[in-house]
Amino acid sequence: MAPKRAAGNNIKAKMKRKAYEKELHQLQVELCHLQDWVKEKGARIIILFEGRDAAGKGGTIKALTERVSPRTFRVVALPAPSDRQKSQMFMQRYIQQFPAAGEIIIFDRSWYNRAGVEYVMGFCSEEEHRRFLELAPQIEKYVVDAGIKLIKIWLEVGKDEQERRFSARIADPLRQWKLSPMDLESYRRWYDYSRARDLMLEKTDSKHAPWYIVRSDDKGRARLNCIAHILRSIPYKKVPRAKVKLPKRSDKGEYDDQASLKGRNFILEKH
Repeated sequence: MAPKRAAGNNIKAKMKRKAYEKELHQLQVELCHLQDWVKEKGARIIILFEGRDAAGKGGTIKALTERVSPRTFRVVALPAPSDRQKSQMFMQRYIQQFPAAGEIIIFDRSWYNRAGVEYVMGFCSEEEHRRFLELAPQIEKYVVDAGIKLIKIWLEVGKDEQERRFSARIADPLRQWKLSPMDLESYRRWYDYSRARDLMLEKTDSKHAPWYIVRSDDKGRARLNCIAHILRSIPYKKVPRAKVKLPKRSDKGEYDDQASLKGRNFILEKH
C-alpha cells in the first residue's frame, strides 16, 4: 500500500509511533548482526553525521547506538579545540579517534566543522577554508585506501522545521541545554550556512567518499532511512553464534548474602 500523503502537498505524512518502533526494532536487530560481523572480521568503519543545528543528528545517533555495545560503536563528539590543538595539523585530533580493528566510530560532527561553522562564523581564514576543501578528498582517499569504510551523511532540515525545533527547545527545560548562542547565530545566518553547505558538497562529494543527504523534517523517517542506508553500505553477513546455556549455580559456601548487607547505606526509596 502506498504511504499516505499529508493533505494539500506532496510530503509523506509523519510515521505513527507504533510503526516507527516496529521498523526501528528490526533495524536494530540487524545492527547487532553488523556488530558481530565487525568484531569477527576486524573491520574498521567511520560514520560521520553533519547538518544544520537541530537537524536531528543526536536523535539519529541515539537510535543507531542504543542497542549495541559502546565498545564497538563508539560515538565521538569533540569539544572546541584547545590552544594546543589549534597549533596542530587541523585533522590531527580527528585522526586520533579513527577506528582500530573491530570498531565503528561515529562522528557527531567531524572535520567538516571547517567547511561549516568555522567558515561561516569566521573561526578560520578564507585560505584555511579553501585549503581544507582541496585536501579533504585527498585525505579521505588515503583513509579509504587504508581499508577503512567511510560513510558521510548530511541531515537536511527545512527552515520552518528548524524554527519549530528551536522554539520547542526554548520552551522545554529538558531541551534548553541543546540551545547555545552558536545555535541562535546559525539560525540567523541560514543562507550563509546554505552557501557553505553547497560549496562543501561541490568540493568534497567524491566517488571514493560520497555524501548522502537525508531529509530530516520527519525525525522518525530520517532515523530509519539513515540506519537502513548504513546497513546497505556495509557488506556484512550474520555471524553464527554458539547456543548459550546458563550454568548451574554452585551452592558451595552458601550463606545469607542479604543479611550481611544489614546496616549498610541504601538510597532512599521514594518510588
